[in-house]
Amino acid sequence: MEDDDNGMVPLTDPKEHSVGGMWGHVLRRGVHLGMVVIPWIYYEHAANLADRVGLSSAEQFASALVSLLIVAEAVRLRTGITVFGQRDYEATQVSALAWGALAIGVVLLTLHDHPELGYPLIFSLAIGDPLLGELRRAGQENRTASMWATLVLIGVWSAFAVVMATPWILVPVLPFICVASEWPRLRWIDDNATMLFIPLLAVLLVVPWL
Repeated sequence: MEDDDNGMVPLTDPKEHSVGGMWGHVLRRGVHLGMVVIPWIYYEHAANLADRVGLSSAEQFASALVSLLIVAEAVRLRTGITVFGQRDYEATQVSALAWGALAIGVVLLTLHDHPELGYPLIFSLAIGDPLLGELRRAGQENRTASMWATLVLIGVWSAFAVVMATPWILVPVLPFICVASEWPRLRWIDDNATMLFIPLLAVLLVVPWL
């Protein structure tokens, strides 16, 4: 894929570039949505899983998994393999899955004592990114797609404010940041990473004042 005049990767139909065509695209979206279970596994069960494999903490368990994924991604890049559901151009660049796994790992390690923040951040990626993509595939303009995605994420953050006491002051702010963080289409980093790293930075700057 060629960069545009601004050095950004142009928007394309992800179905056309998915290994496996439409079914590969559906699998990719399904995996993305399935990320919503990751914070539940980490915050509720990672300590027990860590103990079972001889590790001393949930943080060590998360760190070990992310490290293994980094090694696996390095091997995949070395061999140029793309698996069902990946995009064809990921044969020569770090995959969206690897970027997402790294970003989720960083969020969980950083917010290991703050599930009220970790949950909505990861849900925002898991739901927001595929929603934006499918709205664009349906012919919606970027502004309209961003508006609908932001409204959905406001609902997500509001739900966690009610259920997990996520600070209400974040509800009208973080959804906008999450959606805006999807826009930089840079070759060297996937939006799976920017949609977590940028909102995470915002959270870290705000939390000390709460």
